[in-house]
Amino acid sequence: MSTQIQFGKTISLEQAALLIALNPDLRVLLQGEPGIGKSSLQKTIVKLRMEMTNKHYNSAYIDVPNMDLGDIAMPVVNHEEKITGYYPNSRFNLHLNDPVVIMLDEYTKGAEAIKNMLHPLLEVSNPRLGDIAINEDSVIFLTGNLSTDNVGDTLKAHSLNRIVRVVVKKPDAEQWLGWAVNNNIESVVMSWVHQFPHALASYLDGDQESNQYIYNPKKVQASFVSPRSLERASSIVRHRDKLDSDTVIAALSGAIGESASRDMQAYIDYKDQLPKWKDIIDNPKQALVPDSAGACAVMVFGAIEKITKDTMTPFMNYLDRFDAEWQAAFAINVAKNPNKNSIAFGSKAFADWVQKNEDLL
Repeated sequence: MSTQIQFGKTISLEQAALLIALNPDLRVLLQGEPGIGKSSLQKTIVKLRMEMTNKHYNSAYIDVPNMDLGDIAMPVVNHEEKITGYYPNSRFNLHLNDPVVIMLDEYTKGAEAIKNMLHPLLEVSNPRLGDIAINEDSVIFLTGNLSTDNVGDTLKAHSLNRIVRVVVKKPDAEQWLGWAVNNNIESVVMSWVHQFPHALASYLDGDQESNQYIYNPKKVQASFVSPRSLERASSIVRHRDKLDSDTVIAALSGAIGESASRDMQAYIDYKDQLPKWKDIIDNPKQALVPDSAGACAVMVFGAIEKITKDTMTPFMNYLDRFDAEWQAAFAINVAKNPNKNSIAFGSKAFADWVQKNEDLL
């Protein structure tokens, strides 16, 4: 199966979700690098379909490479009519009678027998699972990797002719940070990505041979930085106070690779050396201001998690002592956070800062 990108036509995950939600009669195969968030789109598509149709949608996550034939449907004997039929597995949620968003995750890595049994789902006219018809409002889409990823993705011509292949691009650092501030990612991890944006570069970008952080199919890698592995790293960092440093480093190395884990450990050290939040709020004009870029990044992204209506004004007074770059980083990212932007925009101190620094935004 050829999955080469033609004319640079790749789309974002958000664009892909909208394409699928608007076209339930398509069978879209999302292709992209490992760990970039393809599988996470199912919830987004369910939400979009419910908004578009005012109907309730169930979801069915189908992990194709790890399925056996019995995980799809089982033959059942009808003794009265002396025929057999199929009972679908409950994981497809067809028994609930509502439309379903079915994601055939990593379909291109499935065993041929499994692909064949799932193949009737790819039909636009009368899709079915065995002899069970699929609700006409249901959405069915597939995910897989690029052939250049060298992770065993294949499809035959008759399947390719039934699907729409779309290449989704890896989120860059700015896009990922926009997601991270809304999804409870540890500030240390966010600030590290802010300082090392090449950690979310793509091997498809070119000139990335020396990039020790990212996935590279030409190298043997036990772990690497991706949106998925950064989420794992966030969980490790969040519990670092209950773990010794050797355990934290070992776990981070297993999640994001040795090079990235060493550099992230430096950011952990930065955060643990910063002034306490109480000192900042009580004495915004006297509290210690970090002088290194790494520590400033940790402080700024950590503050997004911590601010409240009562602490917004003193923090803005403290932030005023930082370089303009860090003030802008805070303002831009707090505005993207749906849980915190109302606090920011309801603050006179923040409004005054925005009016004074429009040229930075």
